[in-house]
Amino acid sequence: MVKILAITNQKGGVGKTTTSINLAASLAAMKQRVLLIDLDPQGNATMGSGINKRDLSATIYHVLLGSKTLQEVRLQSEVGKYDVLPANRDLAGAEIELVDLPQRETRLKKILQAVTAEYDYALIDCPPALNLLTLNGLCAAKSVMIPVQCEYYALEGLSDLVNTIRKVRAHLNPDLEIEGLLRTMFDPRNTLALQVSEQLQQHFGEKVYRAIVPRNVRLAEAPSYGVPVLHHDKSSKGAQAYLALAGELLNKAAQSAPS
Repeated sequence: MVKILAITNQKGGVGKTTTSINLAASLAAMKQRVLLIDLDPQGNATMGSGINKRDLSATIYHVLLGSKTLQEVRLQSEVGKYDVLPANRDLAGAEIELVDLPQRETRLKKILQAVTAEYDYALIDCPPALNLLTLNGLCAAKSVMIPVQCEYYALEGLSDLVNTIRKVRAHLNPDLEIEGLLRTMFDPRNTLALQVSEQLQQHFGEKVYRAIVPRNVRLAEAPSYGVPVLHHDKSSKGAQAYLALAGELLNKAAQSAPS
């Protein structure tokens, strides 16, 4: 069965899209069949996968509104070796147009049902807001990965997100759970970062991934080349962190699989 994972945080600038792209590439490098779904109108996950969002005649916008199928719209990230359901600014219009459509919160869930046998992982890059697009991501997913920057406001935003996940689970998607929290842009020389990291571990225990994504120049450079960091500089600390995260996910899946 495909594992559908929403990568989300209502706070922007925490490494959500960076995580989506680089986790997709790392899983693909480990021979997993991966679909990356760009649910953000900024289209950064699309561009970071080597696909020019400005050249697209059809995107996830058309799939959500029912004028195209997923199979007609998906593309392959040639460098990353995973499939992409791309987005561009057209998707911003879907927010308004979805309001009047039936099953508006579960349209992405129904779309993904058509390809469950084709992939091992589907990663959803959600926009940094709680809107109808994010809600579609949370309704389609089995679990949520939350990238967290270890800074002063992180914990406050996190409690809001956990409450949102509880509400979605209560009313729309009873199977939804928190897969884990990923510490991003981490600087071990920063005392506050160490304190916030410790608080996360106290509150969430084993839900906090062992892999930690550091502040890393190569990781920041990779999107400007339209490639995941793994294909920009495999030996960089950023690339190694996402390979470690992918390994954690696969180990966890193997442990929970029925024997």
